[in-house]
Amino acid sequence: MLPEPYRLHRRTDFSRTVRQGRRIGKRDLVVHVLLHDDQSGGPQPSIRVGGPRFGLIVSKAVGNAVVRHRVARRLRHICAAVAAELPDGTDIVLRALPGAAAASSADLERQIRGGLRKLGTLADTAAPTESSES
Repeated sequence: MLPEPYRLHRRTDFSRTVRQGRRIGKRDLVVHVLLHDDQSGGPQPSIRVGGPRFGLIVSKAVGNAVVRHRVARRLRHICAAVAAELPDGTDIVLRALPGAAAASSADLERQIRGGLRKLGTLADTAAPTESSES
């Protein structure tokens, strides 16, 4: 479960992340990311926490209420697993597309991690590390 402080609640935070952040589309979802930098004078979040904040958008196009809630629960579980790997001051909005209802949790996690890597927010942990032996 995703702890309460790591969730986006305010409409302004959702709008700011979707409009001013960077995004990447995947097969079953769209990942929006907005990094907050204190020195840049850019947009600041309304509430600060010691880590990233996540917001979910699961529209009626995904399915009925039961299906939408199942997709949202799966996305929240994935966000909780990824949160420790993300920098502080990051707002992330995940918008589920209709295909998310039929996708497996592992597939959704792969898409989220891939999108965050491509946006430069998540470090590539799958790459082999080179050891310097001389």
